Amino acid sequence: MMLTGRMFRNQHMKRLAFILGCGLWAGTLLAEDAPKTDAPKVESAAETKIIDAGALKLTVPTTWKPQPASNNLRLAQFAISAVEGDSEGGELVVFPPFGGSREANISRWIEQFEGEGRQVAMTQGTCPQGEYVLVDISGTYKKPIGPPIARKSTAAPGYRMLAVMLTVKDEKEGGNYFLKLTAPEKTTAANEVAVRNAIAADKAKETKYEFPAN
Repeated sequence: MMLTGRMFRNQHMKRLAFILGCGLWAGTLLAEDAPKTDAPKVESAAETKIIDAGALKLTVPTTWKPQPASNNLRLAQFAISAVEGDSEGGELVVFPPFGGSREANISRWIEQFEGEGRQVAMTQGTCPQGEYVLVDISGTYKKPIGPPIARKSTAAPGYRMLAVMLTVKDEKEGGNYFLKLTAPEKTTAANEVAVRNAIAADKAKETKYEFPAN
């Protein structure tokens, strides 16, 4: 049968519509199956290592660089590199049990910052090694200069301290251990999770801590 020009055009249009339709359907499947490029990237966990400090076992990032203890009251100390936005880094120090009540030690930490503009938050919790109190202080730090015996300091605004008092129950080496991170605000914020991870603390389970009423 001879196809007229009109019939030929009609069949040609039908074939073209079928081909285009298949192409659009396949394109839809490919678009749905393709990975989402705007999905947030999950950063890999920082490498850590376990160190012994008296009765404590601490899990610390390998980015915390161990240093020789600057005095015999320190079990361990680490240099912490500055993050972007801070001109200098900080340090984390681990102290063994020594005298003074919980409130006396916390008050001493608070006094290491000038009163004007100072902010303090205190929480408490339980970790595998015992009960702890975490004190978060920010403001102008009275940064020590020179030998400790000189008791000289300089004003360092924009600093933040995370200080932990961890009560370890151990027959031989138990007592109140202390971890104290001091650095400019951004560097401290970048290491806040690592401080809790060091003692396997869970921020979500912490409660507010207040000094006992007199």
